[in-house]
Formats: sequence, C-alpha cells, structure tokens
Amino acid sequence: MQRLKEIYSHYSFDFTDQTVANEVQTLLNEHFAENDTLEIRRRLISFIDLTSLNPTDNEETIARLAERANALKTPVAALCVYPSMIEAAKQELKQPKTRIASVCASFPSSQTFIEVKVAEVSLAVASGADEVDVVISLGQFLAGRHSIVFDELTEIKAAARNARLKVILETGSLNAVQIKQASLLAMAAGADFIKTSTGKTSKSATPEAVYVMCQAIREFYQLSGEKVGIKPSGGISTPEDAIRYYTIVRQVLGDEWLSPELFRFGATRLLDTLL
Repeated sequence: MQRLKEIYSHYSFDFTDQTVANEVQTLLNEHFAENDTLEIRRRLISFIDLTSLNPTDNEETIARLAERANALKTPVAALCVYPSMIEAAKQELKQPKTRIASVCASFPSSQTFIEVKVAEVSLAVASGADEVDVVISLGQFLAGRHSIVFDELTEIKAAARNARLKVILETGSLNAVQIKQASLLAMAAGADFIKTSTGKTSKSATPEAVYVMCQAIREFYQLSGEKVGIKPSGGISTPEDAIRYYTIVRQVLGDEWLSPELFRFGATRLLDTLL
C-alpha cells in the first residue's frame, strides 16, 4: 500500500461528488450544443466497441455480429466477445480497421484466483485478441486493499503482452474520490484504457464518473507523459448520451484524445440509434 500512497500523493483529491456534479453540469451547459452536429454524430460510430456478451452466444451469432461490422461504411473500433468466441469473430471479420477485443479474467465479477485470470488473458491473446477488457477486484478495492488490486493488474498486464489492456473500474459502485484512486491505480499498473462499467450492474456509466476519470488521465499524462484511453460503457444508447461523453472528453483531454486509439464507447445499442 505504501507504493500506492506515494502514487496518490502526487494528485489532488480535493473534491466531492457534489462539486464534480456541479462542474459537469456547467461544462455540458456551455459546450454540449457545439458538439451536437451531424458530422460528430457520424463520427461517433468509429468509437464504438460492437459487443455481444450473452450466455446464448455461439459461432453463428458472432458471425452475424462480424457481418454487421463488415457492412458498415464507417468501421467500428472493435468487436468485443467472450474468449471462447474470439476465433469465430476473427474468422468472420473482414474489416481491417476493426480490432478483436475480449472480456477476460472472470468477467464481470473478477471473483476467481489470480492464476485463472492470468491464464484466461494469456489464452485470449494467443487466440487472437488484440485487446482484453478486465474488471478490477472490486471487493478488495472497497475493503481498502488497493495493493492486491494493483498487483493483480500488473500480472494481468504482463500476460496481455502486446494486446491492449482495458481496465473496468465499475464506477457505479464508487464515489468520486474512489473513482480517481481506481483510475490512477489502473494506469500505474499499465492500463492502456480505463473503462467505467461492465454494464452488468444497476448503475453503469455516468458523466460525473467519466469527468473524474478524464481528470485523472490528464494529470497522469502531465506527470508521466503516457496517454491512456477512456471508455464509457453501460447504459449509453442515444446520440445525446454519447455526445455528453464526447463533450467531456474533448473539454478535459482535448481533441488529440478524439480517436479510436484513445476513446471508445461500449454501446451496441448506440450503433442502432446512430444508424
């Protein structure tokens, strides 16, 4: 924990949930309209991770998902599937700009042995995953055992090798200060993206959570020189939802973050409404 205390000591935690909510409301009031354009709505498709994480998934359903991605004029950023479906997705996907992503490490609960998490990530990458999405050990984090969470993520990052690691914070279970701590912990452990939610809990992405995460990414970049991506996920279904998050990312992190390399949505329903 001493190492994490040292990491946290370089950052400000002088805010509350209410001050964050006030700042987000002001930001959106001032800048939402300028980002609500047809051009940006079209561009939003390129940030989507087209996802199927259903117990009924099989090779045929994933083939249809890949066919849908192949047919799009604007390619989505990634197809996100369970590890057992990576090969099916890879076989059917013909769009070279779209990556293969997989949820791993006992998604969505993260409640298993670290050896199992590491093995699953390693097998997913060996099967062809370009990216892996994993959930922090939320129970350990809430119990204050941040070092355990950090050490697990460090091992998972090593197992991911050259694949991108997207770390899910499950922000609906955290307050604003905890969201910033979890963001910094994940980035220090090697996350290439930090992501709000699994979409499997009662509360998923919120503008306030994404605002805090963006602030953490900006401060981390200023201190380390490393750019980490942001992925709002869970409950994002309308263009207006997406534009709120786009506006926050643009205002806090700047236009250089507005590419699929650093900005994603976990929002399959969003694609339907955009189309």
